[in-house]
Amino acid sequence: MQKERIQKAKVRRNWRSRKHVYGTPERPRLVVFRSTRHIYAQIIDDRAGVTLAAGSTMSTLLRNNIKSGGSKEAAELVGQALAKQATDVGIKVVCFDRNGYKYHGRVKALADAARKAGLAF
Repeated sequence: MQKERIQKAKVRRNWRSRKHVYGTPERPRLVVFRSTRHIYAQIIDDRAGVTLAAGSTMSTLLRNNIKSGGSKEAAELVGQALAKQATDVGIKVVCFDRNGYKYHGRVKALADAARKAGLAF
């Protein structure tokens, strides 16, 4: 019962923020998914329904360089790698979708690292 209520609250928070965040070709959406063991991020063009860049702690480039996928350090590495992929594709500006999560901890670390690496949002 408790778990269901928590999941429903997360879905409500996600939809509340998604009403205002929409990815266009000029300004795609950077969405974050966080689990207890890993963190995932994608840059999505919602009009075309296409993922333009993606990164996670599960990727082969980062998996060997991190001790734990559920840490702030791992989130920073994912943010840097995603920003590098985005700039290679030609994306400089994105809108940030925190996916119903609070903007602190690993989500904030990923966002700050992406900003430092060249993405603007």
